[in-house]
Amino acid sequence: MKASADILWQDLNSPAGPTSLKLATPALQSVYLHPGQLFVTSEPAVVTTILGSCVAVCLWEPALGVGGINHYLLPTGVRTAATGLRYGNVAIEHLLERLQRAGARQECLQAKVFGGACVLEAMRGKENHLGAKNVDIARLALQDAGIPVMSSDVGGGRGRKLIFYPHDGNALVKLL
Repeated sequence: MKASADILWQDLNSPAGPTSLKLATPALQSVYLHPGQLFVTSEPAVVTTILGSCVAVCLWEPALGVGGINHYLLPTGVRTAATGLRYGNVAIEHLLERLQRAGARQECLQAKVFGGACVLEAMRGKENHLGAKNVDIARLALQDAGIPVMSSDVGGGRGRKLIFYPHDGNALVKLL
């Protein structure tokens, strides 16, 4: 039996599959990202968020160690002060702007995409549920921006806990 401090995580940089990892990172700035928020940094940090039908787009520029993440709830909306970062098209646009202000070059960015589950039992089996629409807008926006998606963990019927290290692009994800 595993110790309670050990949790099965999927390291998306490793082809080995789920592993048991200790997640203590006391030297890093630690941030919890709520829905409708984003975070950008050029300093070592660890960002944690929980996703259901929401999506998190993680971007980083490897050479500079600059990265960021957003967490949005709905695929598209009009960019206004009142809408904040709830909409994917707005949240991705803001994330790109903030990364560029931090010195990142769009042509050097890499992406990872997480979330987009179908968490409502009544919608399971339908291909155009909210989570799928959230994932589609992320993929379309990243394609339009010329940013490659290096890995993703999307869809399904369960939420996810995501831990992202924006300074180096590493990500760990666990199904809930």
